Amino acid sequence: MTDLAPDAGYGKKNEKLKAALIQHKPLTAKGLSERLFGLLFSGLVYPQIWEDPAVDMAAMQIRPEHHIVTIASGGCNMLAYLSARPERIDVVDLNRHHVALNRLKLAAFRHLPGHADTVRFLARPDTATNIQAYDLFVASKLDAATRDYWNTRGLTGRRRISVFGRNVYRTGLLGRFISAGHLLARLHGVDPSELVNARSMREQRQFFDERLAPLFDRPFIRWITSRKSSLFGLGIPPQQFDELASLSAEKSLAGVLRQRLEKLTCHFPIRDNYFAWQAFARRYPLPHEGSLPVYLQAQNHEAIRNNAERVHIHHASFTELLARKSAASVDRYVLLDAQDWMTDQQLNALWSEITRSAADDAVVIFRTAALASILEGRVSPILLDQWDYDAKQSAELGVQDRSAIYGGFHIYRKKA
Repeated sequence: MTDLAPDAGYGKKNEKLKAALIQHKPLTAKGLSERLFGLLFSGLVYPQIWEDPAVDMAAMQIRPEHHIVTIASGGCNMLAYLSARPERIDVVDLNRHHVALNRLKLAAFRHLPGHADTVRFLARPDTATNIQAYDLFVASKLDAATRDYWNTRGLTGRRRISVFGRNVYRTGLLGRFISAGHLLARLHGVDPSELVNARSMREQRQFFDERLAPLFDRPFIRWITSRKSSLFGLGIPPQQFDELASLSAEKSLAGVLRQRLEKLTCHFPIRDNYFAWQAFARRYPLPHEGSLPVYLQAQNHEAIRNNAERVHIHHASFTELLARKSAASVDRYVLLDAQDWMTDQQLNALWSEITRSAADDAVVIFRTAALASILEGRVSPILLDQWDYDAKQSAELGVQDRSAIYGGFHIYRKKA
């Protein structure tokens, strides 16, 4: 199910997103940086989510009576959670392109004939018949705004939906950033796609140590990773860049990026890490090569398809949606890394609504660019004192996050 806000027309600009991102005056260095990021972030950013839903589900322990509120992003998390058959999932996003993508992915599960068709549509590149499948099974089932969005033609004359006949995961801001990273590596004599040929974790480690790690010592790469705007394509806003750069004496992210790429490359078998496949091969693995995301695995297809109507998608902010919820009505909250971008005022408004709407055993999960939680010292003690921080499980599950992008994974539990 989709809930259309009055301003959800896809032809309109992301005014809500702009308001959330801009914190400084335009004719300042920070203000210009925020506006450039906002311009880039106003398009499609994440065709695939880069938070590991398996870690989320281990932290949340979803039960059938649960009501979940999550940020949309690429939609993989929402669909993964649905495999646990919760009573309701509210999905929010300020980015209208993410809203349209989530509505399309949900409709694909509901209306494509079977599991193989859904995998073909969402996971297999260069499949022209996906467009025919969309026209035949999905388009007429979408709400008018979402259908118009995917039928809109760009400068090339192609409809937006045509990306599903090529490779949707090479599109969006992050997709283009990864393409640029591949180009930069090849200009230095390294082909990142060769990693997926590794036959063991030992070979993965060897590839990283001998081919990838030395790239971060190259002067140009060290220079480019010291520029905020060069990393906007990774979805790192100015606020997150400053937090991460503070970890380095050089104020460069080269060391941080090297460390996180090392985790992505070396800490998990390539067969089991579809995030690494997207980063290095630019696609999902075939059945003989490795495993698909949770939501695309055959054993979860029926649960997702049969419970799709329990999902409600909103073009709204997290705080805005929670303000419309009854007290003690929400069991699980998934904030992704959105708090890294927020001012103290925004954080306190958010946690005020979380605390008011939280059920007795509520759980909040989120990620941070740096290692530590950002709430202490910024959110009112009156609010935080109503929550327990599960430091032990946060650390344990953070290590297991296969996407390897974030520094910290955090779990807060409502006090009895």
